[in-house]
Amino acid sequence: MRGVKLEPKLQAWVDARKRHHLSHAHVQMARELGMSPTNLGSLDNHRQEPWKAPLAEFIEHLYEKRFGLARPLEVLSIEERAKRQAAKKAQKKAEKSERRARRAEVAAVDGAAQGSATREPE
Repeated sequence: MRGVKLEPKLQAWVDARKRHHLSHAHVQMARELGMSPTNLGSLDNHRQEPWKAPLAEFIEHLYEKRFGLARPLEVLSIEERAKRQAAKKAQKKAEKSERRARRAEVAAVDGAAQGSATREPE
């Protein structure tokens, strides 16, 4: 997705992935768990606080505990997810414009039919 700018919400996840050395799967699991990319730093502090697990292991543990799966069934990167979202949005926009065009055609035909039926013969 070079050249295409991500939304700030998604860009925060990309930055967090780089900063905390997480994989795409870990980022996806963290997002599904409802974690915030800005608060990952307080969780990724296992060097100074040895009782904490490394962030990747912590996310895996929570994900397995909540969903009963070791990993998501389909792993998508943030960039791929943004591409799919943009494609879906473009498709919906195209469908909406087609519906509007059809409604305008029907309204024009109905309006012409009603206009000729309501006129008084001369």
